[in-house]
Amino acid sequence: MTTHREGDLARRSGGGSGRRARDDTQQRRRQRVGAYGIAHDANGRILLVRAAPYLTVAGQWFLPGGGVEHGEAPFEALQREVAEETGLAVRSATLLGVLSDTWPVPGDTLLHSVRLIYRIDGWDGELVHEASGTSDLAEWFARSELVDVPLVRYVHEALARFGTESAHGWPGGG
Repeated sequence: MTTHREGDLARRSGGGSGRRARDDTQQRRRQRVGAYGIAHDANGRILLVRAAPYLTVAGQWFLPGGGVEHGEAPFEALQREVAEETGLAVRSATLLGVLSDTWPVPGDTLLHSVRLIYRIDGWDGELVHEASGTSDLAEWFARSELVDVPLVRYVHEALARFGTESAHGWPGGG
């Protein structure tokens, strides 16, 4: 669904080749691949989860999903993470695109996140909150409410690029 052109990364990162020179003496580097879902209910509200208090982004909201484990298929990671964070069982999803960014994290580390963004087309179950994980609350939000919700940085880009369809254009859950 997303078209990539040669040089796009270079333009966004400000570098000519899109790659940064490696200098291990200044900052450690880590890469993480994650699968995240955009889900709309029958009323057009979007599903978000709140970061747990022990995280560096505590209290901020993000799309349900998380890290893809070694050897795990991305769709299976999406299913596992959404179930853990929301109690919902994802039946089907469509890959919408990929986001990539870097962000400094504790330990003098630069984290490169590659996020696979899915549209969750159908799910089963009732919304529940994660008891002891990376999130502590799952909630549906109307788009108009998002102005007052503290969102993790990548969520803005994900919703701008992939989350603009109305609920009438997307199959809902349940």
